[in-house]
Amino acid sequence: MGQTRWLDEEQQQAWRAWLDVNTQMFARMSRELQASSGLSIQDYDVLVALTDVTGGSVRMRDLGVALQWEKSRLSKHLARMIARGLVARRDCADDRRGAFVEITEEGVAAIQGAAPDHAELVREVFFDGLNGEQVRELTTICRVVLDRLDATDR
Repeated sequence: MGQTRWLDEEQQQAWRAWLDVNTQMFARMSRELQASSGLSIQDYDVLVALTDVTGGSVRMRDLGVALQWEKSRLSKHLARMIARGLVARRDCADDRRGAFVEITEEGVAAIQGAAPDHAELVREVFFDGLNGEQVRELTTICRVVLDRLDATDR
């Protein structure tokens, strides 16, 4: 085994700052979404994924991949959303084991109601403190990390 490559002080500070931002943003978005719309951040993620596809319908397995959720987690969460009328499940005609998830009118209304406050929170807390160059740098950094994650996922 090779020698451990520890983070230097600057890397450690950057990593901890990233973790803190991620944790605090997620908690804040969760609280505010729940308070303003009754949606959880997970509900919001599902609804956004469905509104991002033409027709508002996607195969369950593709939704799980897009959200990076395990099959059991997705199934349980979708069952709760179905019970609330936000999404519907439709069997796949050519694959008996497959199913589609589609957004309902109630789901469309929920995401349309929640999105403006959510966007304002993200803008106010995250982007209003950054200038254009910092936003572009952040985008570049995130793309580099995502590319490395993708390359090591194979």
